[in-house]
Amino acid sequence: MRHTWRWFGPVDKVSIADARQAGAEGIVSALHHVPTGAVWTPEAIRRRQAEVATTADGAPSGLAWEVVESLPVSEAIKTQTGDWRAHLDAYRTSLRHLAEAGLTVICYNFMPVLDWTRTDLAWRVAHGGTTMRFDLVDFAVFDIHLLARAGAAEDYPPDLVETAARRFKAMSDADRARLSGSVNAGLPGAAETGGLDGLRAELARYAEIDADRLRRHMVDFLAEVVPTAERLGLRLCCHPDDPPFPIMGLPRIMSTEADYRAVLDAVPSPAHGVTFCTGSLGARPDNDLLGMVRRLGPHIHFAHLRTVRREAETVPCSFFEDEHLEGDGRMVAIVAALLAEEARRRAEGRLDAVIPMRPDHGQDILDDLARGAQPGYPAIGRLKGLAELRGVERALTAGALA
Repeated sequence: MRHTWRWFGPVDKVSIADARQAGAEGIVSALHHVPTGAVWTPEAIRRRQAEVATTADGAPSGLAWEVVESLPVSEAIKTQTGDWRAHLDAYRTSLRHLAEAGLTVICYNFMPVLDWTRTDLAWRVAHGGTTMRFDLVDFAVFDIHLLARAGAAEDYPPDLVETAARRFKAMSDADRARLSGSVNAGLPGAAETGGLDGLRAELARYAEIDADRLRRHMVDFLAEVVPTAERLGLRLCCHPDDPPFPIMGLPRIMSTEADYRAVLDAVPSPAHGVTFCTGSLGARPDNDLLGMVRRLGPHIHFAHLRTVRREAETVPCSFFEDEHLEGDGRMVAIVAALLAEEARRRAEGRLDAVIPMRPDHGQDILDDLARGAQPGYPAIGRLKGLAELRGVERALTAGALA
């Protein structure tokens, strides 16, 4: 696999030099400062490429921008409202500009409103470091009492509603503000952020959109952009929902293998595929991650490797982000399956035989605790994860050659 590293641009407190020292072979990035729905210009793309290619002192980094994460899909496209057709045109233009710059792997997602959701961005773990956590009770507190979404209590079991009410009553104002900020953090590095009023307004856009309608909108989006991607030699790959179950009354349509199969079958193309995120998909106990790698393998264009530890075997459930080789993810077997998929592609003569992967997220440890990097994207925690994953890969490869 190709070992890549996510970088949020010059604002990232983990530098390109840090990524190189961690052992990254390539960089995953995006133009987070460009408003969603606008065109990514050739000039802006070249500027990001130049930023990746040099360290802060101007020396060559030896790294290149290799994977785009993410070219965002606007809420207008997802809801098919407002300027959504103009946004489709801009998306196709951005794809063309990326192809002209030599970028071929484009990750995106189709999550409504929030691109990921956690209730704690710095939850203390046993060894003294911190990690991100989704606590179902805290989320119910946010949804029912802080956001005060109409009908929210009806989406939770009565005992959970009662527990959430007690917890809300015991929270200080600071606790409530911290919870609200964590849930509404959105996509790391995103240009758009909003408070509770902004979130309520975005939720209102989905009042008449259920999962079936949202899936139709996604297929419409793919029918518009996949032919462009195929003509340009690009590989689009959709990231799963995070967490992979409905939240705040919003539909979720990329949470299971069946979800992926539905859209892959609807718009079949070598340019249309999967961002296989073991952490996002692993938050559902009914997702067979190893089987998914084997069955969806030909469509996997990008891999995010991390594990979560579920605190119940239900959907939904609470979970936290564990160390890369721990948790509920069967990471060693998954790496072996990805290596087997690469071998199958080489035998087939595919030009995309090598799958780019990145150590997704990481626990804040050591100097990370004072660095203040993007939530989930520490320097040392990811370095540790990459080293562990590289060790697994080397061991498996050596075993195959023995």
